[in-house]
Amino acid sequence: MTRILITDDEAKIRELIAKYAKHEGFQTDEAVNGMDAVEKCEQIRYDLVIMDIMMPELDGFSAVKEIKKTQPDLPFIMLSALGEEYDRIHGFDIGVDDYVVKPFSSKELMMRIHAILKRTQKLSGSTDKFVLKGLTIDYGARTVTIDGERIQLSPKEYDLLVYLVKNAGIALTREQLLSTVWGYDFFGDDRTLDTHIKLLRRNLKDYAEYIVTLRGVGYRFEKDN
Repeated sequence: MTRILITDDEAKIRELIAKYAKHEGFQTDEAVNGMDAVEKCEQIRYDLVIMDIMMPELDGFSAVKEIKKTQPDLPFIMLSALGEEYDRIHGFDIGVDDYVVKPFSSKELMMRIHAILKRTQKLSGSTDKFVLKGLTIDYGARTVTIDGERIQLSPKEYDLLVYLVKNAGIALTREQLLSTVWGYDFFGDDRTLDTHIKLLRRNLKDYAEYIVTLRGVGYRFEKDN
């Protein structure tokens, strides 16, 4: 059974999410703050963590970074009453998969959980590789290396890169990328896509130029660049 950790210092929010998650067939545990979440992740292997940002003792961002040290591929959904772009960028930069602003729809949150789990489980089952000069993507291991050195990508950056690569040469609209990579009818700001492209290009270094911007349309991965 899929096991989810719900981390929030507000008991009512934890209880609400747990109620809907159990209805969806998930097994749930609860953590009252970031430190509690870190300790639980050391003891139990979770399939996904829901993490609030503003909490006592240890905030959500710090907790994510601590957990990622030992479980880099563990997917996270961040919860926050804040809607500032900086918070979204910082969350994505440290490896958060999705970002939900309070108050949120429980049904929408469940859709996002299903989408992330479906994507991560599907991609982890692939075993082939993509090689372009010194760039290698190992689909089975979910790793990316440049000239033999592994680069650190967030789960969402990795999924975005894989989708672009597997559709190389094809113009992909912003709507296609958001609905496919994020895995649901995207409700948020499409700046989310631009943020991830920016972070992905930064991490790809000399290979950033292979991701071509199509103004007014979207993006394309151009192998013959």
